[in-house]
Amino acid sequence: MPHWLQLMIESLPALLWAGAKFTVPLTLLSFFLGAILGLITAVTRLFAPLPLAMIARFYVWVIRGTPLLVQLFVIFYGLPSVGILLDAFPAALIGFTLNVGAYSSEIIRAVISSVPKGQWEAAYSIGMTWNQAMRRTILPQAARVAVPPLSNTFISLVKDTSLAAAITVPELFQSAQRIVATTYEPLILYIEAALLYLALSSVLSSLQVRLERRFARYGGMMEANR
Repeated sequence: MPHWLQLMIESLPALLWAGAKFTVPLTLLSFFLGAILGLITAVTRLFAPLPLAMIARFYVWVIRGTPLLVQLFVIFYGLPSVGILLDAFPAALIGFTLNVGAYSSEIIRAVISSVPKGQWEAAYSIGMTWNQAMRRTILPQAARVAVPPLSNTFISLVKDTSLAAAITVPELFQSAQRIVATTYEPLILYIEAALLYLALSSVLSSLQVRLERRFARYGGMMEANR
């Protein structure tokens, strides 16, 4: 057996364990919390009073205008200087959540704005409140349009979690770095890590296609019922 293949086989369990224990949970939690934050931010920018809308706009401006790696460093290495100490995983979770929240808010804001005003008027005409109209009429239509860009954000987040290695989160990429430190085989180990990220992204891309098809059928049914 070639040396490189043997090394990849021997290191695979450690990389898979790091991915299952840290990369996957970090990705899922960050995206879930970030999507909620993005929805709140988008609704605030669209419908809240001006002072709140300005705060939401400022948050999006700062996060989108600064590198994610810098944000993680500020949270993990910078906040202790003002007395705020965070472990590596919570710091990474906060950083990724804030980042996803800013980018997803722009997606959600755009898709909500794309829903025709007539849908609001139709909802109000049958006695719905603003909350009911948003929940029952606007968001279901907006969700169908938001699936592709939000799915892309999720897939990008899987790869971005490798940046957590910079703040000592022992996820998949840092696990590869640790093995490299003992084997002195960076090319083999980093290629293996890249292949694992590629495999995970490919699975998610396949799921994205299925989800888009399902929402497309749902949209077709809605159009047929009108």
